[in-house]
Amino acid sequence: MIALWYGILAFMLTTYIVLDGRNFGAGILHWIVAGNQNERRQVIAAIGPLWSWHEVWLVGTGGVMVMAFPRLMAASFSGCYLALFLILWCILLRGIAIEVGGHMSDRLWQQFWDAVFVFSNVLLAVLFGAALGNVARGVPLNAEGTFYLPFFTNFGIHGNVGLLDWYTVPMALFCVLILTAHGATYLTMKTAGPVHERAVKLARSLWMAVIPAFVIITVLTWVVRPELLEGIAVRPLAWATLLICAAGGYALVTGFHHQHEYRALLGSTFILFGVLMTGAAALFPVMLFSTTDANLRLTAADCAAPDFSLGIATAWWFPALILAICYLVIIQRHYSGKVNVSKDNQGLY
Repeated sequence: MIALWYGILAFMLTTYIVLDGRNFGAGILHWIVAGNQNERRQVIAAIGPLWSWHEVWLVGTGGVMVMAFPRLMAASFSGCYLALFLILWCILLRGIAIEVGGHMSDRLWQQFWDAVFVFSNVLLAVLFGAALGNVARGVPLNAEGTFYLPFFTNFGIHGNVGLLDWYTVPMALFCVLILTAHGATYLTMKTAGPVHERAVKLARSLWMAVIPAFVIITVLTWVVRPELLEGIAVRPLAWATLLICAAGGYALVTGFHHQHEYRALLGSTFILFGVLMTGAAALFPVMLFSTTDANLRLTAADCAAPDFSLGIATAWWFPALILAICYLVIIQRHYSGKVNVSKDNQGLY
């Protein structure tokens, strides 16, 4: 039961990053793919109707953590207090920029909210990347199973570490790169005209840059936490997620080659999903490593709620998942196709 809910937690968080990550990437490219205000509104329109729905998966992830792994929730949220507040502010500012940026035909107003939109998306990608780096590296757990993470200490990976060091910073930059490539691939499917042409060129270049960056991050991870790569070798579930990555790579390459934009986006989605789920499979059963004492790590069994509670939760989670997936399919179909915002359109988005 504990392993099942560990998988559910990893699935929920991965689904959020995959779905909202394309919005992060599109936001990061906001000033690059769009040459004027009308084109920038086109980028906003590509993600406008769906961004708030994607964040439901993040809320669901928090709910799963509270219910299934309350000790993990208590330790991680108190230990990463500063970073979590930054994430919340960035999510709020991004939403406000999307909602109100097009309500006034004032150049200063629109440029200000465009800047807020780009900055918040960049910082969100950096923070989520740094968070993944901290999970892989570990945190300074004490004997009580709690910790506190400042933004940085001595940039080392052992002892009383901070949120940023020589491993988590490259991990954060890699996250920015792969999410930007994911967002560019999404824009190739949703936009037309000059924005589409720039997005296609950027998507191909960015995915080419992801390959050497992924090799570098893999080597750094082997240096920092070699047991993760060893975990991939002995867990059949990790082999399956690696096959998802391979299928995603094939779909991405053939999609770009044959100009099949939807296939390319599916490939991008599978790559990101496969990489994150492979990491989760390699991590199990540990949920938090310790950088101060290897014996102080928190496992899924240490953090889990009683089996009775997990059993009750299982009875409602699967019907809820079916409803969420059905709604996701309906809403994606409703907003399918390319966006084409007319000049000076100051609608909701």
